[in-house]
Amino acid sequence: MSLYIPEGIPPVISNAMARIERRLPYPGEVLVRQGSRVEPEDIVAQTLKPEPPQIVNVARSLGIPPSQVARAMSHEVNARVESGRVLARTAGVSGRTCLAPVTGTVANIDSETGYVTIAPDPTEYTLQATVRGIVMEVIPYEGVVIEAPSAQVYGVFGVGDDRSGVLRLLATDPSDSVKPDQIDARSAYAILICGASISAAALRCAVKEQVRGIIVGGIDESELHDFLGWTDARNWQVGLHSWQWPSPLNAPDPKLTILVTEGFGTHPMNAATFDLLSAQDRQEALIEGLTRLRRPLRRPRVVIPLTRSGGVQVEPPRPSLRPGASVRLLDNDHLGQIAQVRAVSPSPRRVASRATLPAVEVVGSDGVAIWLPRTCVEVLS
Repeated sequence: MSLYIPEGIPPVISNAMARIERRLPYPGEVLVRQGSRVEPEDIVAQTLKPEPPQIVNVARSLGIPPSQVARAMSHEVNARVESGRVLARTAGVSGRTCLAPVTGTVANIDSETGYVTIAPDPTEYTLQATVRGIVMEVIPYEGVVIEAPSAQVYGVFGVGDDRSGVLRLLATDPSDSVKPDQIDARSAYAILICGASISAAALRCAVKEQVRGIIVGGIDESELHDFLGWTDARNWQVGLHSWQWPSPLNAPDPKLTILVTEGFGTHPMNAATFDLLSAQDRQEALIEGLTRLRRPLRRPRVVIPLTRSGGVQVEPPRPSLRPGASVRLLDNDHLGQIAQVRAVSPSPRRVASRATLPAVEVVGSDGVAIWLPRTCVEVLS
């Protein structure tokens, strides 16, 4: 996976206006007005979510030919049926019965196959704000856009739905690896700030303790594979024209949201990210897990609304790559390290890989200067 996402937005933002778009999966009703102040648990919209049809093999259940299913039915097409009630039965003292698996409407009776289709009643779906802020835009029948002065951290990939919780610092050092016994009842409803890696066992423990989210520097592919329960390589494949990771078809909600700041493997969380998150320990936050690497781009994000927002920027900063700029390194040998730009090559230059391409010279904390491709640095400030 390429870690370079040319949006121009730095991965760590200390104070800027965050825009959080909350949309219903189906058209529905928006319950708040523009200018309303909302809390994380407030319901901002609601709709009725259609459920997939239930197909019942009535002929097999009753042990009769398909042609006799219509006669055995207790309900006609378009009639309502209650879950657990008799859907069809055969005559006689020892006659068999077939019960309806769901509450809904009989949509079809197929006398050729013996199948009966039931359209379940739609279920109520509510959309929470998930963040404290002000509704700046109402999207009719779809949702809202909420704005809040916030500190923000972007990751390289994530898993899970948008969730809100309280940040809890679990790692004392960005190079720590979180163990299952570190996650206990005190972590309930929290977003845990972890270190360099986390195991599948620890993630399962987090689900058990009702943790809302995990922020970690890296995770081994095998551990994530184990946690998600994927046993087939096809689970990693996604659509070519709308690259979204993981594929919604192959990845049911894992019951918590994971945000990785560096990449696959064991990688200490970069200092800028760890310092900002540590400073916001015990604060309410929103964690977004959706990752999309094709237009419209979407990076996983942590949004931490600020109680004091003096000097807030309306738009996120877009610092330029220039001498003196602070950057985060993205190449394999220096991933996550913070360095300072010494020079930006005005023309393509040969780098360590022997490729000739646009390059930048950076100086790390050890004082050693190296030339890297421009795509291997991400500007912080």
